[in-house]
Amino acid sequence: MKLKQLLSNLKGDKVIWSFLALLALFSFMPVFSASTNLAFGRDGDGNTLGYLVKHLAHLGMGFMIIYVVHKIPYHYFRVISRIGLPIVWGLLVLTLFKGTNIGGANASRWLQLPFIGISFQTSSIAAIILYIYVARYLSKTREIPVTFKASFIELWIPVFITLALILPANFSTTALMFVMVVMIAFVGQYQLKYIGYIMAMAITGLLIFVALSKAFPDSKFFSRVDTWISRIENYGTDKEGEDEYQINAAKTAIASGNFTGLGPGKSVQRHFLPQSSSDFIYAIIVEEYGLVGGLVVLGLYLLLLFRFVIAAHKANTLFGKLVVISLGFPLIFQALINMAVAVELLPVTGQTLPLISSGGSSIWMTCFALGIIINVTKKEEEIEQEQKEAAKREEALQKLIDQQLESDEQHIEPNNYSIQDSSKNPMSAVINK
Repeated sequence: MKLKQLLSNLKGDKVIWSFLALLALFSFMPVFSASTNLAFGRDGDGNTLGYLVKHLAHLGMGFMIIYVVHKIPYHYFRVISRIGLPIVWGLLVLTLFKGTNIGGANASRWLQLPFIGISFQTSSIAAIILYIYVARYLSKTREIPVTFKASFIELWIPVFITLALILPANFSTTALMFVMVVMIAFVGQYQLKYIGYIMAMAITGLLIFVALSKAFPDSKFFSRVDTWISRIENYGTDKEGEDEYQINAAKTAIASGNFTGLGPGKSVQRHFLPQSSSDFIYAIIVEEYGLVGGLVVLGLYLLLLFRFVIAAHKANTLFGKLVVISLGFPLIFQALINMAVAVELLPVTGQTLPLISSGGSSIWMTCFALGIIINVTKKEEEIEQEQKEAAKREEALQKLIDQQLESDEQHIEPNNYSIQDSSKNPMSAVINK
């Protein structure tokens, strides 16, 4: 009974809810299997069950975030994006100077909250706030002709500030965010020639950044540039002497999986592959579940993408459409990038597999974005429900009117005498006499 009550409180697109639940449930097996690398590593205690419980707690918290966020009217996020963007800039600046390293990476991308010891990647929050900000601006100016100067000041300067603060520590996230912003602008019917101007400015700015890194090689802000170049040229990693170690281990895992896989928990490369439970978890999935398992996971993400398209099409406001596209599409592209890295189609980027890879802040930010998307679909569901209820009320009112008319006719008919028929009209008989 409680389960039915809980499900009745879940509003919005039930298909999206189902896909999220499937991805979350599937994640437990590969995370539990791949966590042996962490449990028996240098800093591990040999307790793999602890990592599974931790992953369960992260997912549980994530779905609570979805539930809470999907109850908030999504148009409130218009204001939240404007207020949140300066706050995000402050967090990104703080991360540049006070950020911490996690997982052995040489990039300071995480900010640790004092007293509670929780670390989160500030670029994940920045991406969500920035996408909503862009959607808000484009929906506001859709019916008004916009000059490039006006849009550059109000739209692109905030975008470039945000990306510039993320770029020194995380090129892949910066590039993904820029591509997504351009895509949102295209969908929002921002003029193509203006998009061309912005892309030219972005490429010029990146070249200037790389040139400054060569001029000041000892600066902390340019320490990642050589790593980017190495990854692009060799598909390498962060650590010197291990340029191809991760990708070779991932390819070995995929090749070992064949068609049906080695079986759950029987991965061999999990003991050797760094980040096997996060960045390279797709390789472990293919090794244990084979090509079939890999295609099933890919299919789930593509079906989720298709559902996002339907949700965007059904949205009754331009802001709702752009919010679904701006928050839903990056999640799918992130998943595709993670899979492409595992099969060496792309250089190592550090992008996790949404809802499947282990990690706290990445799961929570993903769930926050999904909560907003479901919020939009909930609004459409409420409108549809209101229309159905209005139709039922109108039908009930019409039946009541029909019944009243029938009752009135039955009440009037016995007194409807004819003057010509004296047998039925007593007054006529008196007159005739």
